[in-house]
Amino acid sequence: MHDQSETANHIIKSYQQDEQMMILVFSQWCINNDHDPTALYREAYPEQGNNNELKEALALTVSKDESSPIATDTVINLLQVFGNEDLAYIVKTYGEKGS
Repeated sequence: MHDQSETANHIIKSYQQDEQMMILVFSQWCINNDHDPTALYREAYPEQGNNNELKEALALTVSKDESSPIATDTVINLLQVFGNEDLAYIVKTYGEKGS
C-alpha cells in the first residue's frame, strides 16, 4: 500500500512540475510577443482571481531579447494538454493578430 502512495505522490508532483513548465512557456510566449500574461489569463478566466503560479512563472521569465522564439502552436498545444482550452483560444487569437 505504501508503494501505491509513493507512486501517486510522484505522479502528482510530476504533473505539478509539468503544469508549472506550461505556465512558464505561456508567460515567456507572452513576453516574446509583447502581451501581458496576466491580462491574457484574465481574459480567458475572468472569474478567477490572482494566479500565484502565474506570478511565480513571471518571476522566471527573461526579456524578449534573451529568449529563444516560442511557436504559437507549441503554446496552444501545451495549454490544451492541460485542459486550458479558453486560454489556448486567447493565445491563438493573439497569435493570429501578431505583435
